[in-house]
Amino acid sequence: MAIRRDPPGTHPPLDYPDYRSTALRHPTRPPVPIPHTRTELTGPALGADLVRPGDNDLTAGHPGEPLGQRILVFGTLRDGNGRPIPHALLEIWQANAAGRYRHRADRWPAPLDPNFLGVGRVLTDAQGRYEFTTVKPGAYPWGNHHNAWRPAHIHFSAFGTTFVQRLVTQMYFPDDPLFGQDPIFNSVPAHARSRLISRFSLERTRPQWALAYEFDIVLRGPQATPFEEPDHV
Repeated sequence: MAIRRDPPGTHPPLDYPDYRSTALRHPTRPPVPIPHTRTELTGPALGADLVRPGDNDLTAGHPGEPLGQRILVFGTLRDGNGRPIPHALLEIWQANAAGRYRHRADRWPAPLDPNFLGVGRVLTDAQGRYEFTTVKPGAYPWGNHHNAWRPAHIHFSAFGTTFVQRLVTQMYFPDDPLFGQDPIFNSVPAHARSRLISRFSLERTRPQWALAYEFDIVLRGPQATPFEEPDHV
Protein backbone atom coordinates (compact mmCIF):
# COMPACT_ATOMS: atom_id res chain seq x y z
CA MET A 1 0.00 0.00 0.00
CA ALA A 2 1.36 3.41 -0.95
CA ILE A 3 2.32 5.72 1.89
CA ARG A 4 0.48 9.04 1.87
CA ARG A 5 3.01 11.85 1.94
CA ASP A 6 2.17 14.97 3.87
CA PRO A 7 1.80 18.17 1.83
CA PRO A 8 4.99 20.23 1.50
CA GLY A 9 5.33 22.75 4.29
CA THR A 10 3.71 20.62 6.98
CA HIS A 11 6.77 19.94 9.10
CA PRO A 12 9.60 22.23 10.26
CA PRO A 13 12.85 22.13 8.27
CA LEU A 14 15.76 20.23 9.77
CA ASP A 15 17.97 23.30 9.36
CA TYR A 16 16.30 26.49 10.65
CA PRO A 17 18.89 29.26 11.24
CA ASP A 18 16.92 31.06 13.96
CA TYR A 19 16.92 27.81 15.96
CA ARG A 20 20.67 27.76 16.43
CA SER A 21 21.04 24.14 17.52
CA THR A 22 19.85 22.89 14.14
CA ALA A 23 23.11 24.11 12.58
CA LEU A 24 24.85 21.22 14.35
CA ARG A 25 21.99 18.72 14.40
CA HIS A 26 20.75 18.69 10.83
CA PRO A 27 22.22 16.14 8.40
CA THR A 28 24.52 17.52 5.73
CA ARG A 29 24.68 14.37 3.59
CA PRO A 30 21.97 12.17 2.07
CA PRO A 31 20.64 9.51 4.44
CA VAL A 32 21.99 5.98 4.16
CA PRO A 33 19.19 3.37 4.22
CA ILE A 34 19.81 0.61 6.75
CA PRO A 35 17.76 -2.58 6.26
CA HIS A 36 15.48 -3.35 9.17
CA THR A 37 16.10 -6.58 11.03
CA ARG A 38 13.51 -8.84 12.65
CA THR A 39 13.69 -6.68 15.78
CA GLU A 40 12.38 -3.66 13.88
CA LEU A 41 9.90 -5.52 11.66
CA THR A 42 8.15 -7.76 14.14
CA GLY A 43 5.80 -6.70 16.88
CA PRO A 44 4.07 -5.62 18.83
CA ALA A 45 7.01 -4.67 21.02
CA LEU A 46 4.92 -2.14 22.95
CA GLY A 47 1.69 -3.05 24.68
CA ALA A 48 -0.56 -2.96 27.70
CA ASP A 49 1.91 -4.91 29.83
CA LEU A 50 4.24 -1.87 29.79
CA VAL A 51 1.61 0.61 31.00
CA ARG A 52 0.39 0.49 34.58
CA PRO A 53 -2.85 1.94 35.92
CA GLY A 54 -2.20 5.55 36.90
CA ASP A 55 0.77 6.08 34.58
CA ASN A 56 -1.27 8.82 32.89
CA ASP A 57 -1.61 10.80 36.15
CA LEU A 58 1.54 12.88 36.61
CA THR A 59 0.17 14.36 39.85
CA ALA A 60 -0.09 11.00 41.67
CA GLY A 61 2.38 8.64 43.27
CA HIS A 62 4.24 11.17 45.43
CA PRO A 63 4.10 12.06 49.12
CA GLY A 64 2.21 15.28 48.39
CA GLU A 65 0.42 17.24 45.68
CA PRO A 66 2.54 18.97 43.02
CA LEU A 67 2.48 22.75 42.85
CA GLY A 68 0.76 24.60 40.04
CA GLN A 69 -2.46 24.62 38.04
CA ARG A 70 -3.82 21.10 37.69
CA ILE A 71 -4.97 20.33 34.13
CA LEU A 72 -6.45 17.51 32.07
CA VAL A 73 -5.00 16.97 28.59
CA PHE A 74 -7.12 14.80 26.34
CA GLY A 75 -7.65 14.06 22.68
CA THR A 76 -7.74 11.48 19.90
CA LEU A 77 -4.96 9.89 17.86
CA ARG A 78 -6.03 9.53 14.21
CA ASP A 79 -4.59 8.53 10.86
CA GLY A 80 -4.71 10.70 7.74
CA ASN A 81 -8.19 9.42 6.84
CA GLY A 82 -9.63 10.47 10.19
CA ARG A 83 -9.81 6.95 11.58
CA PRO A 84 -8.94 6.55 15.29
CA ILE A 85 -5.81 4.57 16.14
CA PRO A 86 -6.52 2.24 19.07
CA HIS A 87 -4.10 0.83 21.63
CA ALA A 88 -1.18 3.08 20.65
CA LEU A 89 1.40 4.11 23.23
CA LEU A 90 1.59 7.84 23.98
CA GLU A 91 4.24 9.29 26.29
CA ILE A 92 4.62 12.86 27.52
CA TRP A 93 7.31 14.78 29.36
CA GLN A 94 7.35 18.38 30.56
CA ALA A 95 8.75 20.99 32.88
CA ASN A 96 7.10 21.64 36.24
CA ALA A 97 4.91 24.65 37.04
CA ALA A 98 8.03 26.78 37.57
CA GLY A 99 9.44 25.84 34.17
CA ARG A 100 12.13 23.42 35.33
CA TYR A 101 12.77 19.83 34.26
CA ARG A 102 13.86 17.17 36.70
CA HIS A 103 17.11 16.64 34.84
CA ARG A 104 20.69 17.21 35.92
CA ALA A 105 21.34 19.44 32.90
CA ASP A 106 18.56 21.85 33.88
CA ARG A 107 20.20 24.22 36.37
CA TRP A 108 18.46 27.56 35.99
CA PRO A 109 17.32 28.98 39.36
CA ALA A 110 13.70 27.83 39.35
CA PRO A 111 12.54 25.50 42.13
CA LEU A 112 12.30 21.76 41.68
CA ASP A 113 9.06 20.17 42.84
CA PRO A 114 9.67 17.02 44.92
CA ASN A 115 6.15 15.87 44.07
CA PHE A 116 6.43 16.13 40.29
CA LEU A 117 8.60 14.07 37.91
CA GLY A 118 7.05 15.34 34.69
CA VAL A 119 6.69 12.06 32.75
CA GLY A 120 3.65 9.92 31.93
CA ARG A 121 2.30 7.39 29.46
CA VAL A 122 -0.98 5.85 28.35
CA LEU A 123 -2.47 3.57 25.70
CA THR A 124 -5.22 5.00 23.53
CA ASP A 125 -8.54 3.23 23.96
CA ALA A 126 -10.57 1.41 21.29
CA GLN A 127 -11.66 4.80 19.85
CA GLY A 128 -8.12 6.22 19.83
CA ARG A 129 -8.78 8.47 22.82
CA TYR A 130 -6.33 9.38 25.60
CA GLU A 131 -6.22 11.51 28.73
CA PHE A 132 -3.48 12.76 31.06
CA THR A 133 -3.72 14.52 34.42
CA THR A 134 -0.82 16.88 35.03
CA VAL A 135 0.01 20.51 35.91
CA LYS A 136 0.41 23.35 33.46
CA PRO A 137 4.14 23.74 32.75
CA GLY A 138 5.90 27.05 33.15
CA ALA A 139 8.00 28.90 30.60
CA TYR A 140 11.76 28.63 30.90
CA PRO A 141 14.84 30.43 29.54
CA TRP A 142 17.22 28.86 27.04
CA GLY A 143 20.36 30.09 25.39
CA ASN A 144 19.26 30.35 21.77
CA HIS A 145 19.28 34.18 21.66
CA HIS A 146 19.13 37.17 24.01
CA ASN A 147 16.38 36.85 26.62
CA ALA A 148 15.03 33.71 24.95
CA TRP A 149 12.15 31.92 26.69
CA ARG A 150 10.28 28.81 25.58
CA PRO A 151 6.47 29.03 25.61
CA ALA A 152 4.76 26.58 27.97
CA HIS A 153 4.60 23.22 26.22
CA ILE A 154 4.28 19.47 26.68
CA HIS A 155 6.30 17.00 24.62
CA PHE A 156 4.37 14.12 23.05
CA SER A 157 5.79 10.85 21.73
CA ALA A 158 3.55 8.48 19.73
CA PHE A 159 4.69 4.91 19.13
CA GLY A 160 3.55 2.34 16.58
CA THR A 161 4.20 -1.34 17.18
CA THR A 162 8.00 -1.03 17.41
CA PHE A 163 10.58 1.55 18.52
CA VAL A 164 11.38 2.57 14.93
CA GLN A 165 7.77 3.74 14.56
CA ARG A 166 7.98 6.81 16.75
CA LEU A 167 6.85 10.40 16.23
CA VAL A 168 7.64 13.35 18.50
CA THR A 169 5.86 16.71 18.69
CA GLN A 170 5.00 19.48 21.17
CA MET A 171 1.67 20.76 22.45
CA TYR A 172 1.30 24.47 23.28
CA PHE A 173 -1.38 26.45 25.11
CA PRO A 174 -3.70 29.10 23.65
CA ASP A 175 -2.67 32.77 23.50
CA ASP A 176 0.85 32.31 24.83
CA PRO A 177 2.65 35.69 24.67
CA LEU A 178 5.96 33.96 23.89
CA PHE A 179 4.93 32.50 20.53
CA GLY A 180 6.28 35.44 18.56
CA GLN A 181 9.89 35.10 19.71
CA ASP A 182 10.20 31.29 19.83
CA PRO A 183 12.12 29.90 16.82
CA ILE A 184 11.07 26.30 17.52
CA PHE A 185 7.38 27.16 17.28
CA ASN A 186 8.01 29.48 14.33
CA SER A 187 10.06 26.91 12.42
CA VAL A 188 6.70 25.22 11.72
CA PRO A 189 5.09 26.66 8.55
CA ALA A 190 2.59 29.36 9.52
CA HIS A 191 -0.48 27.54 8.21
CA ALA A 192 0.28 24.46 10.36
CA ARG A 193 1.14 26.13 13.69
CA SER A 194 -2.44 26.08 14.96
CA ARG A 195 -2.28 22.26 14.91
CA LEU A 196 0.23 22.44 17.76
CA ILE A 197 -1.97 24.62 20.00
CA SER A 198 -4.39 22.90 22.34
CA ARG A 199 -7.99 24.05 22.74
CA PHE A 200 -9.43 24.98 26.13
CA SER A 201 -12.51 22.88 26.98
CA LEU A 202 -14.92 24.16 29.58
CA GLU A 203 -17.08 21.10 28.95
CA ARG A 204 -14.33 18.73 30.09
CA THR A 205 -13.07 21.02 32.85
CA ARG A 206 -13.75 19.37 36.22
CA PRO A 207 -15.30 21.77 38.76
CA GLN A 208 -13.00 22.57 41.68
CA TRP A 209 -10.39 20.18 40.29
CA ALA A 210 -8.74 20.84 36.93
CA LEU A 211 -8.95 22.87 33.70
CA ALA A 212 -9.10 20.82 30.50
CA TYR A 213 -7.26 21.18 27.18
CA GLU A 214 -7.96 19.17 24.03
CA PHE A 215 -5.12 18.15 21.71
CA ASP A 216 -5.77 15.81 18.79
CA ILE A 217 -2.87 14.21 16.92
CA VAL A 218 -3.12 13.34 13.21
CA LEU A 219 -0.37 11.15 11.83
CA ARG A 220 -0.62 11.88 8.10
CA GLY A 221 -2.49 13.77 5.45
CA PRO A 222 -3.59 17.39 4.92
CA GLN A 223 -4.29 17.88 8.64
CA ALA A 224 -1.16 16.12 9.90
CA THR A 225 0.30 17.32 13.18
CA PRO A 226 3.77 18.82 12.57
CA PHE A 227 6.46 16.47 13.89
CA GLU A 228 10.16 16.86 14.49
CA GLU A 229 11.02 14.41 11.68
CA PRO A 230 9.57 15.41 8.29
CA ASP A 231 10.00 11.98 6.65
CA HIS A 232 8.20 10.08 9.36
CA VAL A 233 6.68 6.65 8.76
